[in-house]
Amino acid sequence: MKDKGNWILRNLHLIISIVIVAPTGIIYGSSKLLPQYLDIQANSIDFSNLLKAIMLLYLGVSAVWGMGIWKKEYWRKATELNILFMLSLGSGRLLSMIMDGPPSDGYIFGVIAELCIGIFSIYQLRKYGTKLEKGISKGLK
Repeated sequence: MKDKGNWILRNLHLIISIVIVAPTGIIYGSSKLLPQYLDIQANSIDFSNLLKAIMLLYLGVSAVWGMGIWKKEYWRKATELNILFMLSLGSGRLLSMIMDGPPSDGYIFGVIAELCIGIFSIYQLRKYGTKLEKGISKGLK
């Protein structure tokens, strides 16, 4: 039971990220769901194309996080990607808030969540990264 608890704690940042990012990607890529959840209308084929590309980017990144959960040897790369993804998105949205003004409440929550998850992922990398790599190297010998 302790191993399962450790597994959940070690992968918590990746699990949370998948739970948030994968559905968000699907919403971005669906012209029917998008206006229901966000104040966005896809009024051109080019904009729809952009949103579908973002959807698959989000789903692809989520797949890497899933591989990090499933296979210990991918955990570090998945965590580093999580840090880059979350802090880049959060910083970009923060920059937009400064330059363009405040967005809707959903995006304000997104900024806070992305920055917190990015910082939490740095903590996770520092806490579990070396321990996990030592365990992997022992298992591969």
